[in-house]
Amino acid sequence: MIIAVDGPTASGKGTIAKALAAHFGVPHLDTGLLYRAVGRQVFLDGGNPDDPASALAATTFPEGLLNDPELRSEATGGLASRVSVHPAVRTALLARQQAFANQPGGAVLDGRDIATVIAPHAHAKLFVTASVAARALRRFMEMRKRGEDVTREAIEADLAARDERDRTRATAPLVQAPGAALLDTSALGREAAVAAAIALVEKQLAR
Repeated sequence: MIIAVDGPTASGKGTIAKALAAHFGVPHLDTGLLYRAVGRQVFLDGGNPDDPASALAATTFPEGLLNDPELRSEATGGLASRVSVHPAVRTALLARQQAFANQPGGAVLDGRDIATVIAPHAHAKLFVTASVAARALRRFMEMRKRGEDVTREAIEADLAARDERDRTRATAPLVQAPGAALLDTSALGREAAVAAAIALVEKQLAR
């Protein structure tokens, strides 16, 4: 059983994917973390995330980097969005993600191209979204809790820029896959969003 969860930054797809994995008893992969690791490695190498060669070289990042808390920072998220536009980077990470998806017993993967590229054969597909304003508020609250000095306006601008890059890139753009159920979490709390996601997935699995 493969469950694909796609959507933009801060839509709640990661939280939903983790909850789905726990509910159905299968492993979970946040594929965005791989791109964040590439972006972080480019930074550590002193490279340019907009340069295809620098970004590709960073795909050989050490496994230990996936445990770096800096991967969750807004700065690294911005780097991830920039390196992810390079086709060579996406190709380099493709096999790794597909192997995880196709493991015995199944898996839940979340990202931006799971149902369109990584696992178009997924048994259930969700496209999780929310308004830019709602996503910016969530991210603002998260960052304030961590003591980061940010404004909602700056976060909204950053999210809008990321959305534009993700939707317009030539390779594997962010789109709702055919057959994917749409879940708008703008007005939903965590529990309500998770419950809605489980219901949508169970409906697809029952077909």
